[in-house]
Amino acid sequence: MNTRRCLPAGAPQLARSEDLERALATLRAFAPRDPQQAAFRAQMLAFCAAHPDALWRTCLEGHLTASGLIVDAAGECGLLCLHKKLGRWLQLGGHVDGDANLAAAALREGIEESGIAGLRVDPEPIDLDAHRIPARANEPEHWHLDVRFLLVAPPDSTPVLSAESLELRWFTKRELSSIPTDDSVRRLYELAGLA
Repeated sequence: MNTRRCLPAGAPQLARSEDLERALATLRAFAPRDPQQAAFRAQMLAFCAAHPDALWRTCLEGHLTASGLIVDAAGECGLLCLHKKLGRWLQLGGHVDGDANLAAAALREGIEESGIAGLRVDPEPIDLDAHRIPARANEPEHWHLDVRFLLVAPPDSTPVLSAESLELRWFTKRELSSIPTDDSVRRLYELAGLA
């Protein structure tokens, strides 16, 4: 499991910033491992160049989001949520709500949605993903430009269900084939080195 420089909530490097340049610096520093990741990175940088409000969900064409795969302390399982609106098992995360410190936003979302205190985040993203969100009554179809991080839970962590999810559960990589999820979640498990 990858546990490079994982930081706890409250670490000075995780201070909130509303300067889009900080998010752009994170994206520019990301080293794409394949053509798909390079394409996602280029799409995100171009979108942010055209949309200075990309940190806010009020940018109706799309916006940056941050998520993280929460890995148990033993490095054997990842925590997924059964998403209330999409009906699939996904990593935890969501809107950055103006925070250009994407690692901090992923950590904040992970803590809020899992109820696990003491999560730590690797401040360097491990994956990028761009996907369309279907239209709903009060918002059009739009892009989620998701920057993804590795979060590590303390030993003996017990998740607490939030209003965002129908269910929370730890899964091994092998168990992913038995649940409705997507290739991007499987990719996160590979990148986290889960067996």
